[in-house]
Amino acid sequence: MPKLSNTKIQRALATLFSLIFTISAFAQVTDARFPPSDDYSIDETFFKLPSGRSIGATSGLAIDPNGSSFWVFDRCGAEDCRASDLAPIMKFDREGNHLLSFGANLFQRPHGLFVDRDGNVWVTDDVGSRDIDTVSERKGHQVFKFSSEGELLLTLGKPGVSGIRPGTFNMPSAVLVAPNGDIFVGDGHGPRSNARIVKFNSRGDYLMTWGSFGEGPYEFHTPHALAMDSAGRLFVGDRGNKRVLIFDQSGNFLDEWTQFGRPSGMFIDDNDLLYVADSSSSNNAQSNPGFEEGIRVGSVSDGRVILFIQDPDASGSQEGVVADSDGNIYGSLTAGMALRKYSLSK
Repeated sequence: MPKLSNTKIQRALATLFSLIFTISAFAQVTDARFPPSDDYSIDETFFKLPSGRSIGATSGLAIDPNGSSFWVFDRCGAEDCRASDLAPIMKFDREGNHLLSFGANLFQRPHGLFVDRDGNVWVTDDVGSRDIDTVSERKGHQVFKFSSEGELLLTLGKPGVSGIRPGTFNMPSAVLVAPNGDIFVGDGHGPRSNARIVKFNSRGDYLMTWGSFGEGPYEFHTPHALAMDSAGRLFVGDRGNKRVLIFDQSGNFLDEWTQFGRPSGMFIDDNDLLYVADSSSSNNAQSNPGFEEGIRVGSVSDGRVILFIQDPDASGSQEGVVADSDGNIYGSLTAGMALRKYSLSK
């Protein structure tokens, strides 16, 4: 990969990620598509899976609010969890050691993952059983809340039943819980599903919805990822439209950013840095010209992209992304079926 041509930027980035990790050091960078950084080494052995288990397609990746552990939502070592007895929700400590697993026989295709401020684990099962297997018992089109020990606390949606009315979803891709407990669901995964944000209170009571299929400010084409900054703004990764949309928590449109590629996963850290996993950009006319797959990092204050780590696997499909307080970045892949730790190598 080419190096960053500006050595001042290299020094600023290295200092930022390894020492103070503040936004101000990034202010020099203005180009949203500057050359990828080669300052990061990739470790695909950091997460130590249970004996005999291999990782499958994984879009769900999260870190506890206190940074003490990681969570992975794996598709049972394959493309989905049909006919599998494996538990797809896995917890790892800060050193990558496996701590526990749960959720066996509950999901069709594990997708979104979020850990709230109380340590509860929220997940989405996006594909209904009838969509891919008419024999399976009904699963999919649901959102689940678990305790950190695996106790099922709340279920939203009807198993295997797609719909647009309150109480149903059609391929929910992402879930997020606001500090006040309100629940937001990115409901939709492609043109044959829903394309909306659904909001519930902390008890799971329906509050409101906004969005439909399209390209306007209140429209979506796969609301694939959700994140919230310290000001309470809701960031929606509208992957099919190659943009990030920003709303307040009442659904009012605030801004649109296209400089982060095609967002499949998003994470905002305590310093209000936005990490976006782009799983499907390619520098051709069919898929987001001028962009490539990888992870982009930028400030939520102005949308300025200050770091790009290009995916070395052109077909890896980088979907999950989180970062720790030491400046390490972690990613999960679907097509590439891998978990990665990106560490500063210089």
